[in-house]
Amino acid sequence: MPREIIHLQVGQCGNQIGNSFWNALVQEHNIQGNGQWQKPETVVDEDGDGIPDEIENIGVYFRANNPDHKTAKFVPRAVLVDLEPGTMDVIKASATGQIFKPDNMVFGSNGAGNNWAKGHYTEGAELVEDVLDRVRQEIEQCDAPQGFQLFHSLGGGTGSGMGTLLLLKIRDGYPDRITTTYSVYPSPKVSDTVVEPYNAVLSSHQLLENSDETFIVDNEALYNINNNVLKNKQPTYAELNGLVAQVTCGITASLRFPGKLNGDLRKLGVNLVPFPRLHFFLISQAPLLSKESSLMTQLKTSELQAQVFSTRNFYANVKPEDGKYLAAAFMFRGNLSSAEVDENLAMLQTKQADAFVEWIPNNIKSSIINTPPRTSAMSCTFVANTTALKGIFQRLATQFGAMYRRKAFLHWYKGEGMDEMEFQEADKNVRDLITEYQDKQDAEFEEEGNESENEDDI
Repeated sequence: MPREIIHLQVGQCGNQIGNSFWNALVQEHNIQGNGQWQKPETVVDEDGDGIPDEIENIGVYFRANNPDHKTAKFVPRAVLVDLEPGTMDVIKASATGQIFKPDNMVFGSNGAGNNWAKGHYTEGAELVEDVLDRVRQEIEQCDAPQGFQLFHSLGGGTGSGMGTLLLLKIRDGYPDRITTTYSVYPSPKVSDTVVEPYNAVLSSHQLLENSDETFIVDNEALYNINNNVLKNKQPTYAELNGLVAQVTCGITASLRFPGKLNGDLRKLGVNLVPFPRLHFFLISQAPLLSKESSLMTQLKTSELQAQVFSTRNFYANVKPEDGKYLAAAFMFRGNLSSAEVDENLAMLQTKQADAFVEWIPNNIKSSIINTPPRTSAMSCTFVANTTALKGIFQRLATQFGAMYRRKAFLHWYKGEGMDEMEFQEADKNVRDLITEYQDKQDAEFEEEGNESENEDDI
């Protein structure tokens, strides 16, 4: 029985990457624009239960109006939210626009104007009850909901302000469910909003308290992948969003398809989050190849593993040598041998021993999903909890401090009812997180014997 995920996409960025995710999903599950399942030429049914693999666990993300998969119309378990109607109009006009339930598109008319306080306290607060109603209705149609996933960005107003408000309300209403977020962090080179540091620090403060797992996506890293790996000098937003869709499909594949070693959101959290506040993940994907390279590269387990572990494929602009890996997960897709995967990961752990903290043994998790992605014969998605992510928060805290010391732009936030104390709290919380990362990176492994000697001294 599938454990269903309720999907939320908030704000313009959240809706655009969310739409790319649903485009990729309907292709992987052979669903047409009208929501009908289209029988592929070769139907794969590895477990022989009469249900094709591509719709075996489709209930995780889609609900059917009919138990018979041949005639059912599949509707995404998705709630689409924005504070202005423009984004919804674009989605309705897109190829997959018809499959969404129109009632689940909740939008305002004023927008948040890149102001976190508008999204969190005024405009967003007026709309949030309508959104929670839609969420409640989706939950009621689930057999065993596992949790929620939220797509949003932290630089604007709606995704950051209203996105974190929704997260807070969901945490209150469903405290025992997993909440994961795919958060697009602002970066200095690709910035279009001067108040991004304020919005991002205020959002990070909320994510620290209310999210269980946060997958970090960085615009600058996406541009770097297009330039350096795909040799695409002028990427469109559709291509950038497509990269995010590839990695989200890799992370969620074990929920949607059968495999030799299965994983899910809870297993991922248990294996990758050693301390509750350190739940931010670095992600990467392979193969990411230009057309010329793909003709010359032979895909095999070792090649995929080398690519995802390479800085060039990281979706966040961090240097792994600035920190240490606390834990990591490799999710392989395609016809791979589990012995070969285990062997390669054991070699990696030995060879890169210095890159991992020594006080967490065997800190690499793997899963293998039989169904390959649409883009290649096999793929690998890498999710890691690394202390190098402190670099992203340091960058934000520095930019935040530079503006906050001069009280720049604060009147826009105070005008929506915010207090300066809230800025100081958020800043302190993010700086505490940086300190925690540094502490865990510097922690030394002590043998039990040494520990007891120290206790005697005390």
